[in-house]
Amino acid sequence: MIKRTLAALALCLAIALPALAATPVNVNKADAQTIATSLDGIGMSKAQAIVTYRDAHGPFKSVDDLGKVKGIGAKTLARNRDAIRLEGNVAAAAAPKPAHRTRKH
Repeated sequence: MIKRTLAALALCLAIALPALAATPVNVNKADAQTIATSLDGIGMSKAQAIVTYRDAHGPFKSVDDLGKVKGIGAKTLARNRDAIRLEGNVAAAAAPKPAHRTRKH
């Protein structure tokens, strides 16, 4: 009984984690670092490809347009669809702020 409950819990977590990992981000304004840290399955290389494509072809008009970027497939889009924004300033300023330093006198 306990093994079955733990297995069900593990399955639920495995399904939920990708949804929890993605943070809303405006792919038309964010830099590569922000995109890489915000979207699940998007590392720095793919994030830079998104920015390069955007710079060459203009802003993305739909989430499906990201599929035109080399290395971005249907599964990656499906996993991040709810977090990808095309308008507004969501996560454009989401880069970590530098830690506040105090001076020692």
